[in-house]
Amino acid sequence: MNTPDLDWFKSSYSSAQGDDCVEVAVSKQAVHVRDSKDVALTHFSVGREEWSRFVGFAAEA
Repeated sequence: MNTPDLDWFKSSYSSAQGDDCVEVAVSKQAVHVRDSKDVALTHFSVGREEWSRFVGFAAEA
């Protein structure tokens, strides 16, 4: 999937130091996730429905 113009952002729960964070970008097809410490690494993508289930699960934990 070609993703040149994604608008990446960090969670509001990320620490001010910027360590151990991930960034996400949402497109019509998927949610893309990458390591904020090394944005040159390959990111991975999951379907929007799967991301929603993951976030719901994490909120319950």
